[in-house]
Amino acid sequence: MQINWPSEHCDALRECLAKGMSFAESAGAINARFDTAYSRCATIGRAKRMGLAALDRPQRLLRVPQQSESSRSHQTREYPVESQPTERPRRVKLRCVQILPRHLPLIELEAGDCRYPYGGDAEDEAITFCGHPRRVGSSYCLGHFNLTRGPGSASERAAVPVALRLVTAA
Repeated sequence: MQINWPSEHCDALRECLAKGMSFAESAGAINARFDTAYSRCATIGRAKRMGLAALDRPQRLLRVPQQSESSRSHQTREYPVESQPTERPRRVKLRCVQILPRHLPLIELEAGDCRYPYGGDAEDEAITFCGHPRRVGSSYCLGHFNLTRGPGSASERAAVPVALRLVTAA
């Protein structure tokens, strides 16, 4: 790995960039001229250390390649756009029927209390928490854990999408 570039290599890099060549093209030209093995990243780093601003680079790399008319005709399709605005679906509040929450504020929660939130849906509505004893390994009590995760173990829940994919593939 060569850290210090000889002055003639730096001059060649400056010339290449002045001609509008990319950093990869500049590296290739310098490598061919001086029998070196500079990478694109090495030329970028050296150009930065030399004070050659990347902002002064030509914007030709940002152009989108033009497609021929024949390839463009079968790729683009126009779909009718609905003129009526669509309504947003109503937000569903998930609450567990089995549990009557204690509605504790955050400051009153203790280490083993359920942290399932209630409220905060409307502006200026206070957020409270369930507060019942939580399930081991979870932030929620058993009822809220099942509400958020679904019944069964993690492997059982992961098996359901696989089974659904197998059924739809058949």
